[in-house]
Amino acid sequence: MKPRKPSGPAGAGTGAAAGGRANSGKVSVLPREDAEPAGATVLEFPEPPARRRRRVLLWTLPGLVLVVGGLLAYLIFSPVLALKHLRVEGNTLVSTEEVTTALKPLLGTSLTRLPDDKVEGLLRDKAPIEAVRVAAEPPSTLVVTIRERVPVAIVQKDKQFILIDSEGRQLKTVADRKAVKLPLIDGGTEAVNSEVFRSITAVLADLPPDILSRLNHASARSVDSVSLSLTGNQRIFWGSAERNTAKARVLSALLKVPASDPPVKEYDVSTPDRPVTR
Repeated sequence: MKPRKPSGPAGAGTGAAAGGRANSGKVSVLPREDAEPAGATVLEFPEPPARRRRRVLLWTLPGLVLVVGGLLAYLIFSPVLALKHLRVEGNTLVSTEEVTTALKPLLGTSLTRLPDDKVEGLLRDKAPIEAVRVAAEPPSTLVVTIRERVPVAIVQKDKQFILIDSEGRQLKTVADRKAVKLPLIDGGTEAVNSEVFRSITAVLADLPPDILSRLNHASARSVDSVSLSLTGNQRIFWGSAERNTAKARVLSALLKVPASDPPVKEYDVSTPDRPVTR
């Protein structure tokens, strides 16, 4: 009996086997999409702006520091900005000549090396000066603006009359008493340290300028009995140095009242809620 042949096209099984053997001996490699073709060059992308700015800054910063340092050295030590002229403003009690004479040691110094405290140190012994402000005007001028203490009264020493402020500080000597419209306080310079004296100056410091300029005398027997006198022999009984603002306001209103007949001889504002005229 002959063996049975397999069904199907002739050689199909043999071809498949052969094909299988052929495939098993070869490796198929598909080309990668991102693979670089032979002979290709790598593209260089632009440098990020932030990195470029940082690199430029690192290169230019040392040179900039040198330029600024040289400029500062020139401004500090160059004779171009040396002080040659002084302009004094705001002074009435201390003369311009006194101020410029005291500041002469600063001439020739660069304007960049003149702080306020250096100027204040040279003017510290000038009693009328309370504060100083300086401003440079290149190339060679220094403007010195002075704030002076405010005189509120006069004390007499021998034949001299001395302006004083509310703290009893002696500001300036004047030759003519009538030329200064401020009240004279009894007791001379020796009274400056007394408690009564401080009560008087506290009252005077709170008076408006128009009333202060009309006073010719101030006195007190105690801290509660401050008394003032106006030109024309009118008196003001003030009392203690309390509620000064209210008392000054009431007194100002009373002085604006038209003159009466007989004229008022005394204004009592010791109790500002109930002022009295006599």
